Amino acid sequence: MSLENKKSNVKKNYSYGERHNNQNKKDKKKARVLEAPVRIDIEGVEDPLFDELQGLIGESILIVTESDQLTLFGQAFRPIFCGTILSVEQGNITLFPVNIKMVTAPFFQFPIPLSIPLEKIAHFTPNFDCDARIPLT
Repeated sequence: MSLENKKSNVKKNYSYGERHNNQNKKDKKKARVLEAPVRIDIEGVEDPLFDELQGLIGESILIVTESDQLTLFGQAFRPIFCGTILSVEQGNITLFPVNIKMVTAPFFQFPIPLSIPLEKIAHFTPNFDCDARIPLT
């Protein structure tokens, strides 16, 4: 048996202060865990993007999201969407009808409403003509 193995098998004797201090650390760690959901009153929060998009409900919009590319039905495409704003909620925007601008199908119309998280929007252009041709290559 080596000297290192002997040292690891020896039980460490704590003084009262050390053991008590370690217990306090464990209690403090447990106290950081939230037992209930956090509730935030969003009525008082000012969000200029949310307010601007709320004013555009029913209008057409072109949205480009942050990702380089997305995949849908096995088809990779750039994240360029054009459609009519159906609703704007805290955290997302819903478009319907919505065109997905793909190289292979530049006017592909998505069959259901499409919701996009507001934090993922890189650029948007309101009152955009969704029938306009956009060079994607």
